Amino acid sequence: MGEMLMSDRRESLVGRLIDAMVEAVVSGADRLSDLDRAIGDGDHGVNMIRGFLAIAEKREELGGMPLGAALEAMGKLLVMNVGGASGPLYGSLLMAMGRAAAAEAPLGTMIDEGVAAVKKRGKSEPGAKTMLDVLVPVQLAWAQAGAEGLEAGAAIERLRQAARDGLESTRPLLATKGRAAFLRERSIGHLDPGACSSCLLVNAACDAFLNSRKS
Repeated sequence: MGEMLMSDRRESLVGRLIDAMVEAVVSGADRLSDLDRAIGDGDHGVNMIRGFLAIAEKREELGGMPLGAALEAMGKLLVMNVGGASGPLYGSLLMAMGRAAAAEAPLGTMIDEGVAAVKKRGKSEPGAKTMLDVLVPVQLAWAQAGAEGLEAGAAIERLRQAARDGLESTRPLLATKGRAAFLRERSIGHLDPGACSSCLLVNAACDAFLNSRKS
């Protein structure tokens, strides 16, 4: 499965990734901000749009790069343009994945490195009502799909389901990280906005990879 996603010379893959992720963030921005208003500052959607529009502005340049270099550059743009904790966290995710891709690592290793970087940057683990409650289930789902020898379509659907389930799992959790942690028990019953944006981006990446395989 890893080989289907690791063609650094397939320039269209980076462009498809950018297009899919930008569309996902723009179309989901209002929901992200609504979720963030319930347990945060209410600006997660606006911040994410700012970061991914900065990536969109560099689409032509990024599209000419190998996948690893493009992911690292995208991560740096998010760090510079997304406010709050989301910029450094998403930036760390993409930069770590990019470094792994540049070393010709398989997708599983890319995901592992990205998740490890988010854990380190956020000093967090799953269960704290954060983006890790989506990213770690996706990480485990990919590993399990590989162990089962699933074909590409089934493996991608496994990732989508893991992302959806991970997002929903944040609803009953008590937040222990970020601004939501100040609400304590009042954070229970709300979906985490960072987990929601992670779910959107996982699905966007799945779409881009599947479309790239068809071309």
